[in-house]
Amino acid sequence: MSNELQNTSSFNSATWNFQDVGNSSPVRTTEVRPVAVSPWDVALCVTGTLISCENAIVIAILFYTPTLRAPMFVLIGSLAIADLLAGLGLILNFILTYMLNTELSTLVSVGLIIAAFSASVLNILAITVDRYLSLYNALTYHTERSVTFTYVMVVLIWLVCIALGLLPLLGWNCLRDESSCSICRPVTKNNAVVLAVTFLLIFTLMMQLYLQICKIALRHAQQIAVQHHFMAISTTKGVSTLSAILCTFALCWMPFAMYSIVADSSYPIIYTYATVLPATCSSVINPIIYAFRNPDIQKSLWLACCGCVPSNISLRPRTSSDV
Repeated sequence: MSNELQNTSSFNSATWNFQDVGNSSPVRTTEVRPVAVSPWDVALCVTGTLISCENAIVIAILFYTPTLRAPMFVLIGSLAIADLLAGLGLILNFILTYMLNTELSTLVSVGLIIAAFSASVLNILAITVDRYLSLYNALTYHTERSVTFTYVMVVLIWLVCIALGLLPLLGWNCLRDESSCSICRPVTKNNAVVLAVTFLLIFTLMMQLYLQICKIALRHAQQIAVQHHFMAISTTKGVSTLSAILCTFALCWMPFAMYSIVADSSYPIIYTYATVLPATCSSVINPIIYAFRNPDIQKSLWLACCGCVPSNISLRPRTSSDV
């Protein structure tokens, strides 16, 4: 993206107006003018810094708290690692674009960003699947089989995403044919469409799973007559939370996915930035939704910061079915 702006910058311009006083022959000198930095690239770099800081905190809490080893926290940790890499990828892309701007640096930074954001989206899907299974198979959820399934799911996610990130380096790019570029150079138009359609399928699957989660939660609430009033309030709050999660996910990613399908490199680059920035903001919101709302992580964070736990933090054991 920012490479297109970089290619048209004044960095490569030179002047030849100095002369050697001794022999009056022209002396060729190069005056390097400042590179015009796009404010959109600065915004993406700042977003990447915020993403990195947030998710580094989540990873540190999970790593140094031995009690946070349940499958739910494994998935939250995997999501935090993906978002951390996404943030570092945005920072790296900014640095390489304005300092190196070589083909290799472009392919490396874009590959890292593709792998990280793909892992972020797939880990969100994995968390959704985990929440569904914790309700659908409540009696067998905490067995060794479930733990193994979680680790297998995480490994598969990262293998797929690493493969996606390597595609630009292995030749699946448009550096030799600019006409085949997507809105995000050097990703080809065909690859961008495949990724966008895959995202739409993932979002559809997430909606279906969350719909099933709501149905199961409502059925449980109706079956417990003694706690009917309490459960009704709790379930209504849970449904509202699920709706907020889905809406946030859609608002962040849907504009970029749809624009990737209909547009190509000939479209104004400002539209690309306007859709990419909300998509990157999803990695800013993920720690808040999936980590910092969790009472166990909140307690660990309070203990690490001030050595105490506020009384308003719930002491009820939290399961992955909580939203």
